[in-house]
Amino acid sequence: MIWGCGILLCACTALWLLLRVNCGDRYAGLRTIPMEGLRLRQLTEPFLLLLERGRLGSYIPSLRLRIQRSLQQLYGVRYSAERTLLFLGEMLGYSWLLLAAGSALTLISREIAGILLGAVLALLLPAALARDLHKKVRLREQQILMELPELLNSIVLLVGAGENVQRAIVRCIGSRNGDYTHPLYKELFMMTVEWEGGYSFQQAFENFSKRCAVQEVSLFTTAVLLNYRRGGSDFVLALRDLSRVLWEKRKAISRTRGEQASAKLVFPMVVIFLIVIVLVGTPAIMMLKM
Repeated sequence: MIWGCGILLCACTALWLLLRVNCGDRYAGLRTIPMEGLRLRQLTEPFLLLLERGRLGSYIPSLRLRIQRSLQQLYGVRYSAERTLLFLGEMLGYSWLLLAAGSALTLISREIAGILLGAVLALLLPAALARDLHKKVRLREQQILMELPELLNSIVLLVGAGENVQRAIVRCIGSRNGDYTHPLYKELFMMTVEWEGGYSFQQAFENFSKRCAVQEVSLFTTAVLLNYRRGGSDFVLALRDLSRVLWEKRKAISRTRGEQASAKLVFPMVVIFLIVIVLVGTPAIMMLKM
């Protein structure tokens, strides 16, 4: 088994070197694509060649599609295929690195536990990366849903005061004072950039809805596009009805977050309880033995 680990380590190293020579600067252009969480860009470039020529993504179409969809929601449709390739390469890179480290640990310690640990982590860590990506998408959706009722109330007030829809949205964006880190206002700012770039109001609003990829935003977009030409009381009433629905959604998310926070506190409380029992019970047991 020890010799098998040595062969595995040599095979992993040889495979990486062979792919590194073959890929050359083929993926140099991907290094400038902005994407958070990639820590092995230089190391995983050979695996991008393996994914493309070996068509490994075709063996896991559902996983690849889910990852691409999540990346599109986080970073937009542009470069989504390239970002999917980078993310899959990152997953392969971690698996390769952990297998090589496990083999090396077994060779050094002469214990089989090293390669077993490396193999288990090589399977679990890529799955954890995919799960973390989907968690970021859910968090983004929740942030948009939590802020959308506030935005809608502001638009209703401004339109009721005599502003048109476009100027009301611009005023809401301007109230952020240039801080567009929130995903909803980031997409709204991109929508205003599209207006200035020549897009019509309807095109820019539809693109905004697609980028957000949230059902409630689609309802908001539909309500605005159906009623903004009418203006006046009809438009305000339509947005107020939608606002009540969105506030209920926000309350449901708040309750869910509160329940999740309570559940996360259970484990620390159990640990503290056990520590208190040990601290209190140990002296009593020692006194009984004496």
